[in-house]
Amino acid sequence: MAYDGTNEFKDRILLITGGTGSFGNAVLKHFLKTDIGEIRIFSRDEKKQDDMRHDLQARYPQEAKKVKFYIGDVRDPRSIADAMPGVDHVFHAAALKQVPSCEFFPMQAVKTNIEGTDNVLHAAVEAGVKRVVCLSTDKAAYPINAMGISKAMMEHVIYANARVAAERGGTVICCTRYGNVMCSRGSVIPLFIEQIRSGVPITVTNPKMTRFLMNLDEAVGLVRFAFSHANPGDLFIQKADACTIGDLASAVQRLFGDTGVRVIGTRHGEKLYETLMTAEESLRSEDMGTCFRVAADNRDLNYDKYFVEGQVLAGEGKSYTSHNTSLLDTDAVVQKLLTTDYVKEALSKR
Repeated sequence: MAYDGTNEFKDRILLITGGTGSFGNAVLKHFLKTDIGEIRIFSRDEKKQDDMRHDLQARYPQEAKKVKFYIGDVRDPRSIADAMPGVDHVFHAAALKQVPSCEFFPMQAVKTNIEGTDNVLHAAVEAGVKRVVCLSTDKAAYPINAMGISKAMMEHVIYANARVAAERGGTVICCTRYGNVMCSRGSVIPLFIEQIRSGVPITVTNPKMTRFLMNLDEAVGLVRFAFSHANPGDLFIQKADACTIGDLASAVQRLFGDTGVRVIGTRHGEKLYETLMTAEESLRSEDMGTCFRVAADNRDLNYDKYFVEGQVLAGEGKSYTSHNTSLLDTDAVVQKLLTTDYVKEALSKR
């Protein structure tokens, strides 16, 4: 994403919820050596915080003092409110992201992804935060599993809070939506690599499935772009290449060795392909080059507009999916994998 908004963070305080995850680590890589004032890492995992603290002190002794750690949980309104005073901007990345665990424990997804997001946004508005960018997923579009449904509801919570905040002339709240981030938590790529190292066939659900592919730098780039360009309630959707799961498996084996493939069948709650932008959203979208901006639904609480007054939109929308975007072949997937730090480090340890 061609955007350099570093100056907008000069001497500012940035809070990252779920900050010890893959996204939080990528943000630190982008911001730590800039003139940002302070980065607050908010999460519930004290072990990950301690590991991150020691890693920063070892690798970036001069810059590590910019990072402050807050133990808390987005489910607990008091803990997130206590971390918010003085914060200028928030990147909200805390979430339950694993499809199977959310499927088995859907109320846990509700508490973190829906109620937790509402807690973060209320705390941000109360503290006078200037901008909040929330992270969503392709699984929120036409959701069929508990994780996707909870993320879809999260998006509606974002839009509702954005509308209220805009009416008060305060915090600008927006949302980003992107597909699979390679090698992040829940990505199948580390599993493939571990299976190859163990000398066993890699497990593939359905070789014909397609999934979007992007790296963490692209995810951070989208969030920074949204930060700079958002109107209240905007949804920014990352354009991305995709590939079949079969080609992804072949690419990983080309890099790490061929131990064979075992097809295990589609898991409960999985789609054949993912959707990043629905046909309905496309009707109010703007092509911004490397992403789409979907404008907020700005209808007020006059319910007649829902029940007796329709809305006429010209033309028919078209979904943006992992089936109709640019599909990478195995060679291109190999090159895409080599853009990730995880794969490069794994190759260096062979």
